[in-house]
Amino acid sequence: MVVIVFRTRLRPNVDQQALAQLGARMYELAAAMPGFLSYKDFTAEDGENVSIAEFESPETLAAWREHPEHKIAQQRGRTEFFIEYHIQVCTLERDYRFG
Repeated sequence: MVVIVFRTRLRPNVDQQALAQLGARMYELAAAMPGFLSYKDFTAEDGENVSIAEFESPETLAAWREHPEHKIAQQRGRTEFFIEYHIQVCTLERDYRFG
């Protein structure tokens, strides 16, 4: 499994509706990709947004990363929505649960 941590800060006066529409479309596309496992969003009190996505393998993540519509969304993120972002791609070392 590959876990992606995507941390962002939004530009001032960002078009929240456009961002929400794009996010919904990206989720729709990603969820239909082979190897997609999960996606969640969180917003911290300081305004940082954190998204966590899980893919089955580096290969399935690479297919998502290179999806043509996702590539356009990445560019829009840089030019329209985010003042900064940080992406971490992590491979799973251990996985266990309680409850």
